[in-house]
Amino acid sequence: MSNIATDGTPLAANPLTRAVLEIDEYAAGLGWDQPARLFALVDTAQLRSQEPGLADQLGIGEESAAGSLTPIEQEELPSGTALDEFLATIAWPEVIAGCALTVERLMLPPSAEASIPDDLDDAALASWVAAHPERQEVRMTVAVLRDGARESAVRLREKDTASEVLTGADLVPGLATALKATFEA
Repeated sequence: MSNIATDGTPLAANPLTRAVLEIDEYAAGLGWDQPARLFALVDTAQLRSQEPGLADQLGIGEESAAGSLTPIEQEELPSGTALDEFLATIAWPEVIAGCALTVERLMLPPSAEASIPDDLDDAALASWVAAHPERQEVRMTVAVLRDGARESAVRLREKDTASEVLTGADLVPGLATALKATFEA
């Protein structure tokens, strides 16, 4: 049995993983060098019953509603605001089951992290990483539910295909913790 759906995206066992992969695929369709994007995750069946008009607009039929999550993109994040500062301002209404964020970053392999100079401020560190020959451009999609469940998808720019997307609950723990905090306000 193949682990790839007919459209090329990996099959996912649970609703949160499916939502993360759906968001990753959406972001991939927009291309690289995009701003961070925030999504509310709503229970699809609840959305279908409480907002049938919206569900119809989103193309959510009765058959797709049971046991799934629907990502709904939020307004664009304010430019010039640090991501952690922005996340600290969010409080979700009870109807929102979870949230997700997709963001692009430069990452270094662990072998390169040991050579980072100690005396760099944030701007200098960002410049140092951007100039490093082993840097990797990645798109991270991280989602959390109110109950603490979390999932992540990481896509390397150099391996930009759905079959190369890495998934796991603890791939981006700091961002998952920051997203979870948006439900504790």
